[in-house]
Amino acid sequence: MLAPDDLPPSAVFSTVDFDRDGKQHGFLRLPFSRDESAWGAILTPITLVKNGTGPTALFTGGNHGDEYEGPIALFDLARSLDADAVSGRVMIVPALNYPAFRAGTRTSPIDKGNLNRSFPGRPFGNPTEKIADYVTRNLLPMADLVLDFHSGGKTLDFLPFAAAHILDDKSQEEACFAAVHAFGAPYSVKMLEIDAVGMFDTTAEAMGKTFVTTELGGGGSTTARTVSIAKRGVRNLLKHAGILTGEPEIGPTNWLDMPDDRCFTFSEIDGMVEPLVDLGDAVTRGQPIARAWPIDRTGSEPYEFWAKMDGVLAARHFPGLVKAGDCIAVLAVKSEV
Repeated sequence: MLAPDDLPPSAVFSTVDFDRDGKQHGFLRLPFSRDESAWGAILTPITLVKNGTGPTALFTGGNHGDEYEGPIALFDLARSLDADAVSGRVMIVPALNYPAFRAGTRTSPIDKGNLNRSFPGRPFGNPTEKIADYVTRNLLPMADLVLDFHSGGKTLDFLPFAAAHILDDKSQEEACFAAVHAFGAPYSVKMLEIDAVGMFDTTAEAMGKTFVTTELGGGGSTTARTVSIAKRGVRNLLKHAGILTGEPEIGPTNWLDMPDDRCFTFSEIDGMVEPLVDLGDAVTRGQPIARAWPIDRTGSEPYEFWAKMDGVLAARHFPGLVKAGDCIAVLAVKSEV
């Protein structure tokens, strides 16, 4: 295995100058030779807004291509943010996995790569791994504050929350949760991941960055409410970091914790989902929270799923049909910061 210093340069080229003051719109250009374009490239839009010295924020959306609150908020921020209002630097990438974003899919249609399971990436890998490698070796080292937007995509629906992870470095953890609070979502979560290997989050946190993520809804679409949360949140974080002047506009937030794997419920059969509780509802241990109806014949009893703990329903399976292994529900418990 090559040491980081021995890796070849990234194949990605930025058309913006990260050291130049002012506002620039450009692309992260990744060569991609294919049948339709022998010398073609993937052009991922990026905006750089810089004014003097100060902190650097990296804001990304579209890590998964079927999640839209982040891209909407960040395309809007890229259009509206003035360099004169900024003290420091803001890097805005509204659709980080651009091929997946254009296809409206969670993973890339080019190589089926899940960008948020491909970090830290490889400069000589497939296109998704090359994107992850560029972010790891070029964008993340410049950043002090990182926001990576997510929502449930086509297969999950979430309470709208901002989140950070429990970390071994407690000063870093404190900075992350302070940023979560500043984002100002209706819910704030101490996040437990069921699959943290290869995540953008894990790579950024290992580099000591203040990292915030979100889950702002789902179903492969948006609502006026969730988009407004995202738009307010990006400016709140810039104010929190001192990149914009003023105080964050923070309303009440409900802190939730995902303490262990009892939070997660998975289907063991193929079937049709019947929710028994709605997002935000309180549940008690042993309470039925959903059913899956067998659909290959009539007269069969449904399979019931019970809560493994007291808490609230934080996420649910979105489509009406479910397959064995799909996540049915995620519970969380009320918490203090």
